Amino acid sequence: MENGNREAAVYCASSAEIAPPYLEAASQLGALLAANGITCVNGAGRAGLMGALNDAVLKNGGRVKGVIPRFMVDAGWGHPHLTETIITETIHERKAVMVKSADAVIALPGGIGTLEELAEIITWRQLGLYRKPVVILNTNDYYRPLLLFLEKMISEKFMKETCRELWQVAAAPEEAISLIRTLPDRNPGYTKYN
Repeated sequence: MENGNREAAVYCASSAEIAPPYLEAASQLGALLAANGITCVNGAGRAGLMGALNDAVLKNGGRVKGVIPRFMVDAGWGHPHLTETIITETIHERKAVMVKSADAVIALPGGIGTLEELAEIITWRQLGLYRKPVVILNTNDYYRPLLLFLEKMISEKFMKETCRELWQVAAAPEEAISLIRTLPDRNPGYTKYN
C-alpha cells in the first residue's frame, strides 16, 4: 500500500453474540488502521465485529467509510456516527463500491456473508479484476477449515498451485497491517490460471 493510497476494505461479522477474543481483535485492527492513517471501508454496521471495528477506528481518530444498502438502513442496522456513509440500492452494488477504491482487503472472521465476500474478492484477484492485496485475519485459527479446503482445491487440481498467491494469512491485526503495507500490487491475471 503506497503512502498516497489509504483505504482498506474490511469484511467481518455483524453478529452481536461473538466471543470476546474476536471483538478484541477487531478493535485492535480498528485502532491500527486509525494509527496508520488508513480509512476503514466496510458495511457500515453497528453490531458485532463491524461495530467494534468502527467504534475503535473512530475512537482513535480514524476515518470510516460505510457502504450499506437502503434496506439495511431502513432496518436500523447502520452505525450512526461514521465519517461517511454511502447508501446503495443492492448488496451487489455495496460490494462493488467497497472495493472500488480500496488499496487492500482484510477479511476478519464472519458468517456466510463474510465468506461470500471473501470468495468473491479472491475470484476477482484470480481473474485480474482486483489487483491489490487480500489478507485473511485468522483470529483464533477461525479460518483453518477454509484454508484446508482451499488447499484441497489445489491438491485436487480445481485451482492451480499459483492460486496460493491470491491471498495472505495473518495471525494478528499487527501482521495484517504489515502485510497490506508491504505486499506489492500483483495482477496474477486470468490466463495464468487457465
